[in-house]
Amino acid sequence: MKVKHALVAASLAFFTAGTCAAQTAPKATAAQTGKLPVAEHYPGGQDSLVAHLQRSIQYPAMAKRNRVMGTCIIHFTLKEDGAITNAKILKEVGGGTGQEALRVVQLLKFNAPGYSQEYSVPVNFKL
Repeated sequence: MKVKHALVAASLAFFTAGTCAAQTAPKATAAQTGKLPVAEHYPGGQDSLVAHLQRSIQYPAMAKRNRVMGTCIIHFTLKEDGAITNAKILKEVGGGTGQEALRVVQLLKFNAPGYSQEYSVPVNFKL
């Protein structure tokens, strides 16, 4: 009987600790909320940014042949004048999708924010 009470107390302590940890977790990030902070500097906002990305993507032949789908993440620095520098692939799903996502992001033209900031943009590939 004492073992049963000890197990209940241990379980209660475990779940309580998990709840406290969940309460101190950071708030949702841009990827979780679906909002891109860099979109505020793009003419037309986020809808226009996403539409431009979808229009500009040319699905790589190898990725299409191998049915590669997923999200590539491109990280870059947006300069004071709206120019993109230091663009690099953080995540790619293969088949040339990373290089295509990088090419499309480098084509973007932003309004001048007046300060330099680093951003990451997800580029989705779906067949």
